[in-house]
Amino acid sequence: MTEELTEHVQRWIAGDPDAATRDELDGLSDAELADRFSGPLTFGTAGLRGPVRAGPNGMNVAVVVKTSAGIAAWLIERGLGGSTVVVGRDARNGSEQFAFAAAETFSAQGFSVILLPRPLPTPVVAFAVRALGAELGVQITASHNPAADNGYKVYLRGGSQLIPPADTEIEALIAVTGDAVDVPRTIVEPSGSDIAARYLDSVVALPRSERRDIRIALTALHGVGGELATAALRGAGFRDVRVVDEQFEPDPAFPTVAFPNPEEPGAADAVLALAAEIDADIAIALDPDADRCAVGVPGPDGWRMLTGDETGALLANYLLRDSPADSLVANTIVSSQLLSALAPARGARYARTLTGFKWLVRAGDGLVYAYEEAIGHCVDPNVVRDKDGISAAVVLADLAAGLKQDRRTLLDVLDDLAVEFGVHLGAQVSRRVQDLAEISNMMHRLRSEPPTQLAGREVTVLDYAEREDELRTDAVEISGPGLRVIVRPSGTEPKLKAYLEVIEQVDDRDGLTRARTAAGDVLAELTTFAQLL
Repeated sequence: MTEELTEHVQRWIAGDPDAATRDELDGLSDAELADRFSGPLTFGTAGLRGPVRAGPNGMNVAVVVKTSAGIAAWLIERGLGGSTVVVGRDARNGSEQFAFAAAETFSAQGFSVILLPRPLPTPVVAFAVRALGAELGVQITASHNPAADNGYKVYLRGGSQLIPPADTEIEALIAVTGDAVDVPRTIVEPSGSDIAARYLDSVVALPRSERRDIRIALTALHGVGGELATAALRGAGFRDVRVVDEQFEPDPAFPTVAFPNPEEPGAADAVLALAAEIDADIAIALDPDADRCAVGVPGPDGWRMLTGDETGALLANYLLRDSPADSLVANTIVSSQLLSALAPARGARYARTLTGFKWLVRAGDGLVYAYEEAIGHCVDPNVVRDKDGISAAVVLADLAAGLKQDRRTLLDVLDDLAVEFGVHLGAQVSRRVQDLAEISNMMHRLRSEPPTQLAGREVTVLDYAEREDELRTDAVEISGPGLRVIVRPSGTEPKLKAYLEVIEQVDDRDGLTRARTAAGDVLAELTTFAQLL
């Protein structure tokens, strides 16, 4: 170990207020210490996310305290000292300890801190910031990341996620914060016990249909959404809600799923099995912090989960029925192009943003719905300006119940949309890496040697890194007649992601099978291309 690294490690240990993480660092090898001190955690999707471990690039008390002190300094610089800060948490390893550390740091700097009294879904914090007029919200969560991780998510006034340049400004202030052990902290008693009930009141008011006679299978995937989701659905009148018992209570080990994300293969198997067993009408799977919602449906080949884009089209089509003229709907550059056709056909405006709800909820005035293909849905932007799996579940149940009254299903509506706008068939290919440098190498190869043909069609390449507008980002789009591929690094996980879409026009309902088969053939070729990046 170099002399510089040795000094860095010793200085960090001396400044760490947590005896457990000090001891952890004392027991590590030189190679492990080099990894832990290779750099600090940096702000990604609205905050920090990383493994729970000692050192500057892990989630631990020292990092949380320094981060909170940097954010407090940023607020004070803007004349916002003494304002209200909401702090919440999920049930992951370390979440309670980190939430108290954050709350105590803000309190010592003179802020009025509302430390939510128990583990709650992330949308509750987004709701609380907006409802209480707070200047800032912090949720300790790693959302759908693996069990080893935790995170620190930041909301600004109005309940929207942190965006540039605030993130880099805060990082600069964190970097000059002294040792965590020297940062003042003041004991904070939990409060805000009525916040969850106020949030539920807003969610149960969402349904528009008069019908409630559907059976719902639900899983919380060992996260914190089970209690509030069942309360919301039953409070909205959907009494027949059955849950996957072994996945209902929060468990930071996530024992029944390799990755606690409903998008991951196998993650929703238990809820689909329950749905089939009880003859449910729909199946709903929330991610661990309940900001994402996936829905499963019965079809001719058994139960399957809808994609985020399929669910997004269904919700947009439904919500626009009763929305004011010239309302706005939005999705992201990697989401389906179907919404761009559906919106004007329903008298609405359409906006396309960068990935992430920090951009989607800022898409423009009159926003009534926004979604991203990664099963994130904002169905009530005036109340929660972020993705919210619980409110999305209630609206999906409402849609399904109304359709059942007419002897129709969600799949019937998807058929309607395919006939009207063409089959839009999408898929995602993710390349998980151990070394983040592999992602940069793959992006470099794609930019330096882009394809000229895909699936036998001439294609053009658009490098979003060279754009000069609000869509500038690290992504490459390859498009041709009836197909599109967008490749980008993940903002939350060590993955390179490729988003694929094929569009096949349909003459009439009898042509749906042919169009879907043709689209599937092209999609298979795009998948092969993405797997070889």
